[in-house]
Amino acid sequence: METILKAFLSLFIIMDAFGVLPVFITVTKNYPAHFKKHCANTAMYVAGIVLLVFLFFGLAILDFFGINFSNFKVAGGLILLILGVKIVLGLQFREEVASKYQIAVVPLATPLITGPGVITTVIILVGEYGYYITLLVSLLNLFITWLILYNADYFYKLLGRQGSDVLSRIMGLLLTALGVQFIRVGFGV
Repeated sequence: METILKAFLSLFIIMDAFGVLPVFITVTKNYPAHFKKHCANTAMYVAGIVLLVFLFFGLAILDFFGINFSNFKVAGGLILLILGVKIVLGLQFREEVASKYQIAVVPLATPLITGPGVITTVIILVGEYGYYITLLVSLLNLFITWLILYNADYFYKLLGRQGSDVLSRIMGLLLTALGVQFIRVGFGV
């Protein structure tokens, strides 16, 4: 049970559903409720496909390119560390604006829900805990993220902009620590 909880929390922190919430609210604010629900459904469908592809084929992709799992952990840890610092400091990287029908895919499904951090984490979780546990925690995290986005207006009213930002920054700090942990384990420290 501890293994499942650890794997779940690792993915929950990096997926950061509450951090995606303000972006979702912003990009869908001028659209009717039915479009927001459709957008949440589409984003999760695409995010789920991306996540499952890397869950089942990520290690094979690493093997194909001759990438050692320890080296991938270090590289993945660096990505998580950078993403965590970005979130904590509130830095913005360049993002292009998508059309009404593309927003569910870019930026929501990827890179926000299943970006480099989630892909890295899923591959590492498969290497550490196997496919079954990783699939279980992945589906659970996708469901929780979908639930939050599908009910975005409710959660945003509950948390407010500041509450959502604070929660996102706390997740960023935890993500930074997770990145450092992956780097240490990758180096065998």
